[in-house]
Amino acid sequence: MGIWITNVGLEYSVIQVAMKQTILIVEDNTNAQTLVRNYLVDQGFDVLVADNGVDALALLEQQLPHLILLDIMMPRMDGYAFIRKVRRQMTVPVIMLTAKRQEHNIVQGFELGADDYITKPFRMRELLMRIRAVLRRSAPPATTATDESQTTGKITINSKHQSVVIGDHRADLTHAEFIVFEQLFNSADVPVSRATLCTQLSQHHYSGSEMTLKTHIRNLRQKVEPDPVQSQFIETIYGVGYRLRTHE
Repeated sequence: MGIWITNVGLEYSVIQVAMKQTILIVEDNTNAQTLVRNYLVDQGFDVLVADNGVDALALLEQQLPHLILLDIMMPRMDGYAFIRKVRRQMTVPVIMLTAKRQEHNIVQGFELGADDYITKPFRMRELLMRIRAVLRRSAPPATTATDESQTTGKITINSKHQSVVIGDHRADLTHAEFIVFEQLFNSADVPVSRATLCTQLSQHHYSGSEMTLKTHIRNLRQKVEPDPVQSQFIETIYGVGYRLRTHE
């Protein structure tokens, strides 16, 4: 049973309260589609629906949502193929809805750029909490005169803007990747245990498994390292965890 791609034209901050949030649901099962749509409408969202990934892509060309609730098992184009196409064009947050509980299926979604996941069956209240949490994390920062950037060695991060600049290179990270990188940055040049990094992910409602952490580390190296094979910044400390090298 496919559930959905939810595109939420959701307000990202309290400042945008006047705007009504919109969710696009992509679901091949009519009953499930109706159930989720009615619940989200009752919660104050505008909701659009599509029966498959192909139709959802067409809708995305007409309206850019703030959130996608993405079912994995869908006809014509499964969720993995869909998120792969979406990530080539936009950074809209994606929550996977999946009946597949195997960790490698979840990891695959994160590798392709998903922001969170929820397994079926799920409670509507839990779904709503996940949606709101991802939207808060994805909210554009409020304009402020305060510069919250921190620089150590060649690396500059800004927690409010969730930006990372290494030398002249700006790295575009997902929120989960930024959580891991920021933890490493805050302990610059000192090893951080896998357990600490996994706990940080869990506290932000992400999967805190070591396999998922390894996926985020691999993605970080692809984005921040001049040569991901020969890591210059993110160093593996065997038997412990990882260390961010900020000095030669």
